[in-house]
Amino acid sequence: MHGLARSGGSQELLRWLSGRADGWAGLLGSDGTVLHGVARVPDPASAASAALATECARELTALGARSFSLDRGAHAALLFSLDAPPDVRAPVLAVVARRPLPQGLPTLLADAALLLAMCWAAETVERKRRRVDLAESRGREAVLHLLMTGQLSIAHQVAGALKPSLPDPVRVCVVECRGRDRDEVARVCADLSGGRSWIVRCPVYARHLILIVPAAPGQADGRLGQQVASVVDDCVVGVSEDVTLADTATAYRQAFHALAVARGLPERYAHFGSAPEPALVAGAEGARWADALLAPLLAHLPRRGQDPGSQELAATLASWLAFSSHATEHLKIHRNTLAARLRLIGELLELDLNKVADQSALDLALRIRATPALPRPARPAGAAPEPVRSLDEILCLPAVRSWAMQQLRPLGEPGADPYTTLRTWLAREAQLGPAAQALGISVPGARKRLTRLETVLQRSLLRTPSARYDLWLAFRALDLADDA
Repeated sequence: MHGLARSGGSQELLRWLSGRADGWAGLLGSDGTVLHGVARVPDPASAASAALATECARELTALGARSFSLDRGAHAALLFSLDAPPDVRAPVLAVVARRPLPQGLPTLLADAALLLAMCWAAETVERKRRRVDLAESRGREAVLHLLMTGQLSIAHQVAGALKPSLPDPVRVCVVECRGRDRDEVARVCADLSGGRSWIVRCPVYARHLILIVPAAPGQADGRLGQQVASVVDDCVVGVSEDVTLADTATAYRQAFHALAVARGLPERYAHFGSAPEPALVAGAEGARWADALLAPLLAHLPRRGQDPGSQELAATLASWLAFSSHATEHLKIHRNTLAARLRLIGELLELDLNKVADQSALDLALRIRATPALPRPARPAGAAPEPVRSLDEILCLPAVRSWAMQQLRPLGEPGADPYTTLRTWLAREAQLGPAAQALGISVPGARKRLTRLETVLQRSLLRTPSARYDLWLAFRALDLADDA
């Protein structure tokens, strides 16, 4: 019994008791609720045994007794109340077996009750610990979601109940490890950072940890990321640039792109290569364009109280653009709910969300809207509204054209294989099958080409968040410059 208690806990001990009694054994609450029940040979009689045990447990509680027995027909029930702290209701051990009972069974059950009480107490503590861990994990996930959507004030309020406090400025690390090791890797990251990192278990990717760490001026290499990669075997780490807390979403995308590069490096670590944010190069003209594009969505009023409002729809769109179908895990909604919201968003904006062109426009608009540094000059009272430029006109701005050239420079000259592969993939709505057919190669071959391009571009392509929106905008900007 002691060996079973140490190795299998209350479940294995009850299974052994049911075998010794050749009947049913279980733990019940004081109200008769079956907490655990085991039968040596499950059959229709097991339900009747559980019902008899429930009736007897209620009787034992009403009498305030420590033990109870009852003969009914061909069966007998033996019950023992387990020991528990004064402020906790103790469960009841119940065994129902056919008469005559095996010799010495009452004494055996009395001895087993002591071990079951210890197992039950330990398991209760473990369940409470898991609930606390889950609550803390969900709280950290909620703070991350608030940071990603720019709701800093609420994020600080929620984070105030957890440790450590949110730093500003920050650097984001994305750590990819084996899923079963994620909790242990989280503890390693906390130790290496001296408890100063805000560690979140990624709600989308089961193998990812997201670390929000205080920015370290002068340490462009991201020392924490290197330490994690060197200490934890088989993990890969991507690190962002230093940003303000308001730009956490941008830093996360940077770290995710760096992670794609790190997978191909022997040191299993990469720092994001410096690149201007397209939302910034779009400037004030881009801000006006983004406001006009998103106006129907942001002005939307739900017809019913339970329908999503404008802010919820905007958050859904941002999550879907970043994580595609994984947005269901990010937002904790059903896939049918996600599909319905996307249909509504498409109708409000009069855009086809299946097209990479429209996805790219919306991604840029949302990133512009989430960039507080962009100027939005106030219009004098009575002044006529300034004309809003189209996306093509925004992409023709000199700063945007320079940004586009920088994005595509690693691909080489137009017409080279990397250039053609990426352009064909985007023209086929970033779908591997159609792109492979257009290139005259197999789907695995197309995937290998794009994987190699991730290292060349230092951006993630095949996994979301993907750089495909930026690359589509860059190709479009250069095409417009050639046509001018």
